[in-house]
Amino acid sequence: MSALPVAVHLGPLTFHLYGLGLALAAYVAFEYAERRLGRRGYTTTNFGRYVAALLVAGLIGARVANVATNWSYYRGHVGSWFAVWQGGLASFGGIALAIPVALRLGKRFWPESSALAFADTLLPAIVAGWALGRVLGPQFMVDGGGHLTHQWFGMHYHGQVGKRVPVPLIQGAEDALLWIALCRLERRHPRVGTVTGVALTVWGVVRAADERWLLGQQSHSGSVGVQLAGLAMALAGVVIWLRSRSAEA
Repeated sequence: MSALPVAVHLGPLTFHLYGLGLALAAYVAFEYAERRLGRRGYTTTNFGRYVAALLVAGLIGARVANVATNWSYYRGHVGSWFAVWQGGLASFGGIALAIPVALRLGKRFWPESSALAFADTLLPAIVAGWALGRVLGPQFMVDGGGHLTHQWFGMHYHGQVGKRVPVPLIQGAEDALLWIALCRLERRHPRVGTVTGVALTVWGVVRAADERWLLGQQSHSGSVGVQLAGLAMALAGVVIWLRSRSAEA
């Protein structure tokens, strides 16, 4: 069995499937989020500018984090620092830089809304986009698989020898299930902060677990850092959830 393709060639042009997949996922998340905002009475005039700023911040943060946590490789390959089309985006690095940008611009564009109410509106769309992005992005990048496996579900990936655990597909399924749970949760428990708290808690724990048991200590995302960041996110989610309950009481 051959490895999954990582690019398509149209004449002199090369299109990397990793980037195309992430772009499609971002577009779907944008459209979905804009509709959710509109249904909840938010103005969407500045939403395009808001998302563009978050995408730039997320891309920069994700790349910087990946380079930093894999410095033993990148210090000898300076030309690869900016080669994002080859893969190498650390999720938590993107989140770390995007959050302060999101808070600042959210307060500027929607001053009438609390940060948690706004997050409750956006997070189901972000999780849905993330689910699609895992399937259409990392699934088609170099070194996209997890541990070696001899099981029937193993897949071949460029840059990796042997069959690998299809971690991007597993993570896509995890995020899709989380999205379904969040959609049900916001209908049954509409108090502010509940969706945000549960989303951060579940996503953080699951991401740390995936890193620990499916990718392992030699992953290209800085495994220990990812696990710690996932647990920190989960802790923040628990705090938000508890505060939302106490506020209701």
